[in-house]
Amino acid sequence: MATFRSLAEVVLIVDDMEQALSFYRDTLGLPLFSPPDLPGKFLQVGEQGGLSGATGVPQQIVLVPRPAGTQRAGADRTERVLHHIGLEVAADEYEALRRRLNEAGHDTRSGEHPFMQVEAFYVDDPEGNEVEIVRYTG
Repeated sequence: MATFRSLAEVVLIVDDMEQALSFYRDTLGLPLFSPPDLPGKFLQVGEQGGLSGATGVPQQIVLVPRPAGTQRAGADRTERVLHHIGLEVAADEYEALRRRLNEAGHDTRSGEHPFMQVEAFYVDDPEGNEVEIVRYTG
């Protein structure tokens, strides 16, 4: 049986690359590390690999353009393929990030994990994907 070390990437299909890139890179602050000529945009999550210089595969959110002729999932959350993605931030950065998102016009919603010691809020990206932001409270 294989031993998995981490989640390498989450790939999101987007209709508006500039708007999605602005949210993940500029609003959330994830660094873009892919070559500029690639149609997909690779953003680093965490400190391993990529721009950090540390060895290993960086954890990533990858934005790819929707292929021509394909349709979006339904607008209703129950019709979506992806429920949400979760990102952990340092405890001392949690409130500042939530404030920054609200000031940028993004509605945030509080959440509660059913068993882990985390505090969480949720925000939708420009494509309608739900993003959970958590901080460890244990």
